[in-house]
Amino acid sequence: MTTERIESLFLTTHTWGQAAKFFQSLGFSLEFETDHHSGQFRSRGDGPYLFIAEVPASEPPAVQAVLKVPDEAAFEAAAGVELLTPFEDTHWGSRDATVRDPDGRIWRLQAPARTGK
Repeated sequence: MTTERIESLFLTTHTWGQAAKFFQSLGFSLEFETDHHSGQFRSRGDGPYLFIAEVPASEPPAVQAVLKVPDEAAFEAAAGVELLTPFEDTHWGSRDATVRDPDGRIWRLQAPARTGK
């Protein structure tokens, strides 16, 4: 099993509007905004995108790299990877799982949504 690339960076913020303006001032374009204080940004081309979501003040702002997995079934059979959460449907149309690396960092994996549901 291999990953294809870094798909995105997932950032959380306490101030959606200020974060959106900050990344737009750095040259990112807003591709879409949700009705719950989040949105997707891209700088140029087909590189990784940024997804920024507002969280409550009780949660610290964080950043997480999301790795693209082309084949969820092949990944689940991979040896030597600690799977923390299995692939589950997301409300944005993909299937996500989390794994832990040998140093304890948590990584999000994103696979295409299943077809034929």
